[in-house]
Amino acid sequence: MAGKKAATLPRKLYERELLRLQAELVKLQEWVRSTGARLVVVFEGRDAAGKGSTIKRVTEHLSPRVARIAALPTPTDRERTQWYFQRYIAHLPSAGEIVLFDRSWYNRAGVEHVMDFCTQDEYERFLHQCPIFERMLVEDGILLRKYWFSVSDAVQQERFQRRLTDPVRRWKLSAMDLESITRWEAYSRAKDTMLVHTDIPEAPWYVVESDDKRRARLNMIAHLLGSVSYHEVRPPVLELPPRPPATGYERPPRDRQRYVPDHAAHL
Repeated sequence: MAGKKAATLPRKLYERELLRLQAELVKLQEWVRSTGARLVVVFEGRDAAGKGSTIKRVTEHLSPRVARIAALPTPTDRERTQWYFQRYIAHLPSAGEIVLFDRSWYNRAGVEHVMDFCTQDEYERFLHQCPIFERMLVEDGILLRKYWFSVSDAVQQERFQRRLTDPVRRWKLSAMDLESITRWEAYSRAKDTMLVHTDIPEAPWYVVESDDKRRARLNMIAHLLGSVSYHEVRPPVLELPPRPPATGYERPPRDRQRYVPDHAAHL
């Protein structure tokens, strides 16, 4: 069934609030770094639901040395023989780090199950082990936040169509994405089953309505900030030192170096 498309948030209002929230994300980052906290944020949801664009806004003003994105490719033959969670463990944060999973171990509950990339036994084992795995993370002190981005079939179709015709977005569309159109109900059932088994008190799921991407980004970021008891960490006072007096250095002639052509001059 096609969902009702949410009214688009006005751009000026969106940009003003986004900048305010991004400033708070910087404060959260500095708190994580100074306290040695470990924060994991899981982004899951339908194809074209807006996960990637939200991650981009979250990390836009953060240090890549503190906040990094884990977007794992298809597992190798060797990784397929490992315990399923093993390759994800290697990407978990150390003290003072934030890791954002652009899709995560929940691949097994979604695409792998629906597309028959795993066996039924492997799928059922995942549903049993995942809550145990996540409780272990939380018990060890990791702050775990899980967001499911929900998009209606009509809006997903529109976004797929735009990707087909937009040369800078075309790479986002794969044969697997198109297959998801024909398996909409199968993915819906898989999502419902996943939530039943993995929506646990220690690591609950939070659903982000994302037919309007602007609202989705603001809502998700605001919720993340509100879920962590961080506080502002005062940065050290820095002052620019005076420049030392010149000692006779002369820049080499420009014709001895290769310069990038001034493309902008021809615009």
